[in-house]
Amino acid sequence: MLRVEPLGSNVTHESHQEEVAMATRTEQQPKAKDTTRELIDGLNEDLRGEFQAVIMYRLYASMVQGPWRQDLRAFFTNEIPEELGHAQILADKISALGGTPSTEPAPVKIVKEAKAMLETALEAEIETIDRYVRRRQQVEAAGEHGLAVRLDDIIADETNHRDEIRQILARWP
Repeated sequence: MLRVEPLGSNVTHESHQEEVAMATRTEQQPKAKDTTRELIDGLNEDLRGEFQAVIMYRLYASMVQGPWRQDLRAFFTNEIPEELGHAQILADKISALGGTPSTEPAPVKIVKEAKAMLETALEAEIETIDRYVRRRQQVEAAGEHGLAVRLDDIIADETNHRDEIRQILARWP
């Protein structure tokens, strides 16, 4: 709160500026806390998505049947380490921001046919890319530039996953 002193008082211009600066900092602190909380919540949503991907790919690698079992099992299995790496980046940043990383995955859609597995994985990759593009904007606005660069790498990985699945499905009988 700013004090108004009568004319001729001994209040200096400097003390007035200090009071204004203190009031401004006090007003900005709740906004910074809200921004950090929103960022942690968003990163935890992303972390749940990465845990979902790990479980989904592990499950699909085990369940896939049919003439393409060997190839699809290898494909699904090979996706897991990248998804775990993304989860590690997210969990570390959530912790660094003062939050607690989620331990719950987003729900995993269980399907039994190989083509349905690929289509489900494709949907998940597309949703993940969209979420990370939004998160990147949020991270940049929060001044977390290092994380923004890391998200660029994750977006590139997820885009490659999406493209691989699209190519597999392109000539599916």
